[in-house]
Amino acid sequence: MSYRLLALNPGSTSTKIALFEDETCVFKYSVSHDAAQVASFKRMIDQYDFRKQAILDALDAHGIELSSLSAVVGRGGMLKPIESGTYRVNDAMVDYVANARRGEHASNLGCVLAKEIGDAQGIPSFIVDPVAVDEMDDIARVSGMPDIKRDSLFHALNQKAVALKAAKDLGKPYDELNLIVAHLGGGISVGVHKKGRVVDVNNALDGDGPMSPERSGTVPLGPLYKMCFSGKYTLDDIKRKNYGKGGLVAHLGTNDGREIARRIENGDEHARFIYEAMCYQIAKEIGSCATVLKGDVDAIVLTGGSAHERLVVDAITERVSFIAEVLVYPGEDEMEALAFGALRVLQGVEDAKDY
Repeated sequence: MSYRLLALNPGSTSTKIALFEDETCVFKYSVSHDAAQVASFKRMIDQYDFRKQAILDALDAHGIELSSLSAVVGRGGMLKPIESGTYRVNDAMVDYVANARRGEHASNLGCVLAKEIGDAQGIPSFIVDPVAVDEMDDIARVSGMPDIKRDSLFHALNQKAVALKAAKDLGKPYDELNLIVAHLGGGISVGVHKKGRVVDVNNALDGDGPMSPERSGTVPLGPLYKMCFSGKYTLDDIKRKNYGKGGLVAHLGTNDGREIARRIENGDEHARFIYEAMCYQIAKEIGSCATVLKGDVDAIVLTGGSAHERLVVDAITERVSFIAEVLVYPGEDEMEALAFGALRVLQGVEDAKDY
């Protein structure tokens, strides 16, 4: 039996749409939203009606009949901590993200849009491996301040998808492997995949771990809290230094790896030094993850947009290849990961979970 799946991935000023027939993508489109219109909404859930209509208009314009769909799958948002897997969208999930109990994020709209479109057609709706996936060991949650615990917020969708690809290429089941997966995007997360579970990972949203193209990563606490109480900055200013205006943006004024690579080729030694510093920190994070596995690492996996950059891959590989083989899967095909997660449920390969 063949299945047709509609995948939806809401971003800050766009909503990506893809149609899959089983494992084949037959249509992919990005609906752009006017930035001023998006900014006019006070809360993320308030964007629901106009985003839904934009999706329906795009599908209609390209002759895609909703009645032909088998299921709809949306990007999972800032949910309560849950284990990895494909989840049926239910009212409790929609209520949680609608009230932004864990924070406002465009991905919160994914399950809402999937459920509304799916319900109208009488077909199931799903999410797959949202950022809230939490499989961390208790020992990994402990910090030096008892009232602050380490949280699991990371690129679970892409990490899990490329881990499955790596397992296939290595010829062993995912749940029999020990992998270290580094997602190298605007944010960077490095996860310890121990026998099918991500038992430790840096919080890529709050700036934990290595610096990235637009996030500060972990910084020395002493200067940070002096900065916070200096009277020069608001809380929002500090947040932006951590998230959005940190990392390569703060040092070099851009988060575009291609532009930085061009600068380096043209002899910009400062750009080379900062780029190498980011790679140094990523490699250092991978090294610390190896200690979680006591050195028993089957492979190190590099993925995400920056994995397209040879400078990045080579700089990291040079420092970590002594630990294990380095596998590279550039980019992040989130639409494929969403569709494949739902397809595995429809084909009976795995069971859907309830939120």
